[in-house]
Amino acid sequence: MGVELGKINIKRFADGEIYVQLQESVRGCDVYLVQPTCPLANENLMELLIMIDACRRASAKNITAVIPYFGYARADRKTQGRESIAAKLVANLITEAGADRVLACDLHSGQSMGYFDIPVDHVYCQPVILDYLASKTVSSNDLVVVSPDVGGVARARAFAKKLSDAPLAIVDKRRHGHNVAEVMNLIGDVKGKVAVMVDDMIDTAGTIAKGAALLHQEGAREVYACCTHAVFSPPAIERLSGGLFQEVIVTNTIPVAEKNYFPELTVLSIANLLGETIWRVHDDCSHLLLGLD
Repeated sequence: MGVELGKINIKRFADGEIYVQLQESVRGCDVYLVQPTCPLANENLMELLIMIDACRRASAKNITAVIPYFGYARADRKTQGRESIAAKLVANLITEAGADRVLACDLHSGQSMGYFDIPVDHVYCQPVILDYLASKTVSSNDLVVVSPDVGGVARARAFAKKLSDAPLAIVDKRRHGHNVAEVMNLIGDVKGKVAVMVDDMIDTAGTIAKGAALLHQEGAREVYACCTHAVFSPPAIERLSGGLFQEVIVTNTIPVAEKNYFPELTVLSIANLLGETIWRVHDDCSHLLLGLD
């Protein structure tokens, strides 16, 4: 963006409490706090909340929480009794802390935007991955986009449409009882094709690795994994680097630790996309050209 990074002092007390002090005046300013609530999720979330509070008390004009990875987004509904909807709780915390707007990348589900009582700009990182895939020498006739589960069909369909309307396949997995192995079926044809698996995040990589193994069994020539958020909880690296994938393509919404790099991994930067979005928010411009509105 060509803007100098603001000065801030963040430290921990001996008991682990977080201390935040701004090192410059933000009175009357539009402040953009960039903080993914990635692992360590609770630490980063508390840091964000306390930074928002510090800016509010320092008389900032507008505070935008730029959250490339919105943690707790998976807890967006009750799937069984006595569960928390933590995504709503976190949205309330961010709002009550004093944020005027939230800018987030590839939320786990679109309904999470409705949990906020403040404006939310939802940035889709698909264009960054699509541009990279376009640089590959793979014929569009050889491509098939695969959703690793039924819940991700809408995301995969949108991705396939932008890849020259590539055909779609779905991995359907069912568990017929407790402690019974999953039965996996493939809906669609991948034989002799280059399969591109699309998801919003890779956590332990269990789902996407099992799906890739099924695709190879069904005759896929190559398998690519594409996701926005590289959470990479153990044993994700072992599963992803086990030879199932031609390439694992992720973005840097979450910083990838050096120990988590492996030969098949490609990390794409969303800096330009995020920077352009922030400028448009700041200048009250439409996001239509970015495909965000």
